[in-house]
Amino acid sequence: MPTAPDLRPTPRQAVLDLPGYVAGRRSASPTTAALASNESHEPPLPGVLEAITAAGQRANRYPDMGCIALREVIAEALGRPVAEVAVGPGSVAVLQQVITAFCDAGDEVVFAWRSFEAYPILAAIAGATAVRVPLRADEGHDLIAMAAAITDRTRVVLVCSPNNPTGVAIPAPEFEAFLHAVPRHVLVVLDEAYLEFCGFGSSRSLDLLESHPNLCLLRTLSKAYGLAGLRVGYAVAADPVAEALRRTAIPFGVSAVAQAAGIAALAARDEVARRADAVVGERERMLTALRALGWRTPDSSANFVWLRASEPLFSELMDAFDAADILVRGYPGDGVRISLADPATNDRVVAVLAQRARFAAQ
Repeated sequence: MPTAPDLRPTPRQAVLDLPGYVAGRRSASPTTAALASNESHEPPLPGVLEAITAAGQRANRYPDMGCIALREVIAEALGRPVAEVAVGPGSVAVLQQVITAFCDAGDEVVFAWRSFEAYPILAAIAGATAVRVPLRADEGHDLIAMAAAITDRTRVVLVCSPNNPTGVAIPAPEFEAFLHAVPRHVLVVLDEAYLEFCGFGSSRSLDLLESHPNLCLLRTLSKAYGLAGLRVGYAVAADPVAEALRRTAIPFGVSAVAQAAGIAALAARDEVARRADAVVGERERMLTALRALGWRTPDSSANFVWLRASEPLFSELMDAFDAADILVRGYPGDGVRISLADPATNDRVVAVLAQRARFAAQ
């Protein structure tokens, strides 16, 4: 008898071809310096634990699917209408809502590379084509080349500022000129996950929403606000864009605990600013120390520093940090991203790089 065909459910080819998202490595050891993820190294903000505990008393109930109270607090903090705010379980989830809302199969998503590694993954899941535009030699976005890469099939352009993993921010005049060069029907998503480390309250991007209805700002409470473990992100955009994001959101995606924690965190903006300023101070100290050793690292505006490193330097650095019980984020073939922590931990990083200063010019 002929052998019966092996029939079973098969994922889409686009899913089979997906690269796995690489999260920062973890360690249970109290002596390990966990610098592989760009998260806060401070305890939860004042009022957050109390809000979590209170919300947990109603864990048997569904959360507010519209995140109304949280959206109202965000809107008030930004001076924008509530209708322009969409919320999701982390800014990467909101970005997935963006691509789901605006991209059909075969459409194009343009972004710099290397940038946030979720960008090509989310584009592929939607069946869209990822268009990678190389960074400039200074590790910043080549906005002129990105504008030139836009075609009739382009639906979304992703701009990460400060860029993850290089840390380079885009000057406001350059970004505004870029917006004028992008066709009005193409949605420009400005990913500002590290906004607070550029100088708290210094962003001019909100001012561009009135004149550029094709602009969408993507922000998070995971970094400076210290809610990485609860997943709260949001977008600010023209009402029709924000409504499309709300329509494509997973129902009840932001838990009641996360919503309550987000409201409490946003009420502690003064403390967020103080902590962000401390990170900025450490960042400048680290950049000065590394450059004095001969390492070439770009001007970071985020809560991490970047070392460009190809082989064999890349493997040498990763092995050295592992030996020193320091977890950093490696991008094979590109470089190493080192999140900032307290001064003592940062000094451990400098010590490792001081021992390998002979590689600095490579």
